[in-house]
Amino acid sequence: MAALPIRGLFEVAIRVKSLARAEPFYREILGFEEGIRDEKRKWLFLRVGGEAGMVVLQEDAGNWPTQHFAFAVAEKDVEAAAAALRERGVAVQGPVFHEWMPAVSLYFADPDGHDLELCAPVRK
Repeated sequence: MAALPIRGLFEVAIRVKSLARAEPFYREILGFEEGIRDEKRKWLFLRVGGEAGMVVLQEDAGNWPTQHFAFAVAEKDVEAAAAALRERGVAVQGPVFHEWMPAVSLYFADPDGHDLELCAPVRK
């Protein structure tokens, strides 16, 4: 069977306990832009990096496991991103070099404890 012509990931949903707490982190710390707000479902669609895709914050006060999400950045932006996150009070691990990819990553958490990553492919 031939592979489907998938070219990337366009949207991912992230459960959060409170939109009021999560929204400032994703909009002010990460710089995502508001797309549309669905008050009925308590969902907020955010644009990631212009046309790079969407994140949907879905308010859900129930119990659910935290997850891992990685966002692509350019290698030249890794150090500045680490500094900017730290300046905004976000604890950051890295940069960490992954030889097998190869890529450089920064790791940090959102207000709900999801493991977030900024990942930059490295050209050899």
